[in-house]
Amino acid sequence: MPETISELNRIWSRVLEELQVKIDDSHYFSAFLDKSHIHSFDDNAMVVAVNSMLAVNFLSKNYQTFIQNAVKEITGRNVKVTFDVADNLKSAPKTVFEENKYFKYSIVNESLSFENFIAGPCNIEAKQAALLIAKNPGYRDYNPLFIYSDSGLGKTHLLSAIANYTRESASGKRALYCTGTDFLEEYMLVAGGEKEFNQLKEYIVSYDILIIDDVQMIGGKEKTTDFLFQVFQKMYTLGKQVVISSDKHPSELKGFDERLKSRFAGGLSISIASPDVETCVSIIKSKINAGPLDINAFDQDVLEFIGSKFSKNIRNIDEALNKLVFYTTAFKPTKHIDMAIAMEALQPLVDVRVEKQKLNEQRIIAIVADYYSLTPAQIVGNSRESNIALARHVSMYLIRALLDVPFTKIGMTFGGKDHSTVMNGVQKVEKELKINTNLQEAINELKKRLK
Repeated sequence: MPETISELNRIWSRVLEELQVKIDDSHYFSAFLDKSHIHSFDDNAMVVAVNSMLAVNFLSKNYQTFIQNAVKEITGRNVKVTFDVADNLKSAPKTVFEENKYFKYSIVNESLSFENFIAGPCNIEAKQAALLIAKNPGYRDYNPLFIYSDSGLGKTHLLSAIANYTRESASGKRALYCTGTDFLEEYMLVAGGEKEFNQLKEYIVSYDILIIDDVQMIGGKEKTTDFLFQVFQKMYTLGKQVVISSDKHPSELKGFDERLKSRFAGGLSISIASPDVETCVSIIKSKINAGPLDINAFDQDVLEFIGSKFSKNIRNIDEALNKLVFYTTAFKPTKHIDMAIAMEALQPLVDVRVEKQKLNEQRIIAIVADYYSLTPAQIVGNSRESNIALARHVSMYLIRALLDVPFTKIGMTFGGKDHSTVMNGVQKVEKELKINTNLQEAINELKKRLK
């Protein structure tokens, strides 16, 4: 199997680390292994270049099995290791590619991992499939893995996570990550004839996993898609993994011939849907925890507002959070972020006037909270303090009176409270309104504000 020079050096460095423990005499280690390196690593044969024939004999007799076991532990492959004098190995091994000869500008975002990918009903299957592929590349039923969705829903995160997992694991497997645009540009940069294109193909196929993000960018480029078909066929025949993402299901791709679309659909195709509000809130919390602000500074209704308004594209969530962070740290510093602050900060991104005018449970709670100098989180919480309990009951009453929402649904808005609890709260306000002029004035004022 072809390897890059840096990968061969990495493997040998790890072997030497284990050998240094085995050969406890530093003089022996230095004398026999000085300037040693892997000359070639092809299929199940490894040739190690050493500094003398004496070193060849010494290592072959005493440490060949140990080195073979070490290589197996590092790469997961049973390898026959032999030694030769470096001067006898003049020609460069045909299986070694120059590092970064191709795809020099294909960069994987190292911060994108399986650990920080927030899963929900919309994407859990895609995450599970990607993780399975990362751990067991080449499994026939899941080859290729084809993930498709609208833009900004996590495809790039999952594909990058596969590449990062492979790089960090001790399996010895190697993944090549590129975008569809990268693949197209690399093909167009190849100068020459069939030999040069074959070299590019062999370079790609030298990897255990080929990852192409946004493959739709190649559509309509007949020669490039034909080249991709050749690469795909060889990867598949050799039992190597292909992972692809797109904005459409394979059958709906434009500019790809039927044979290639058929290959794309021949493995496991999984879609990612827009996240629900609950999943969005989890994503938002994760992003806040990774940033400069304290999650406890946010009212829950602010998180739910951002989640509901920007759920169609996670990049829009990033934009909203960045705007909010900038506004509350640089422009209007505050230690507490409520709906009023959020509306001010996000005004360029949403029609705030419409949101303010839209009467819903969250707006009623926010207005009542402001009237009683509380936070929405206190009102929907479980505190039994008299002033908070009164505001809670007033909120329930107004939601019931103005929106005609069922008691059960109101209870869900207030943290999953039982419908009978909500009913009792509403009835208390109705009874008190008949005799309490202060409460009558409060309700009238709140209704004015809500209009």
